[in-house]
Amino acid sequence: MDTPVTFIVGDIMSEDEFFRFCQMNDTLNLERDSEGNIIFMSPSGGLSDNLSSKILIALGLWLDQHDNPGTIFGSSAGFTLPNGAVRSPDVSWVNSESWDALSESDQERFAHVCPDFVVEVRSKTDSIIYLQNKMQEYMANGSRLGWLIDKYAGKVFVYEPGKTIVEHPSLNIRLSGEPVFPGFELDLAKTVRK
Repeated sequence: MDTPVTFIVGDIMSEDEFFRFCQMNDTLNLERDSEGNIIFMSPSGGLSDNLSSKILIALGLWLDQHDNPGTIFGSSAGFTLPNGAVRSPDVSWVNSESWDALSESDQERFAHVCPDFVVEVRSKTDSIIYLQNKMQEYMANGSRLGWLIDKYAGKVFVYEPGKTIVEHPSLNIRLSGEPVFPGFELDLAKTVRK
């Protein structure tokens, strides 16, 4: 279990400079913490990315069938959170009111919005503590629902702001999309098996 490499640089780059730095180094998975330090993430393993993709597809299909307004994103989208951190969840969704309020220029960059819904899928090399801290950061910055899926430990953590984190000791569950997606459930055991 590795912790990502963090370059303690403080706030030496503006938002524009960090965005350009990421574009010039597009083969790297980069994030930035609220203090401006640059975090180098390892690429996802195939199994973890496959699970993230299945969740993205399942949610996307459900959203299309239920005419749910909003925009869904994969792991390559970056968001500038209210605390200044730039994060890229494995799967995320932003409601249409928040997304449409952004300029097209902001939408093309690391949009200044915290996703309403976030999913992080732990890769074998990811530190669970690091991912749990990211999930807490999402909740503190405006996310309304988050799932942290740890396939390797066989656990799922469900986050909602102001509530106790719910830990499920098994992947054999149906995850509820409430309160963000009323009626949406993900059969995680089936999704993991595919």
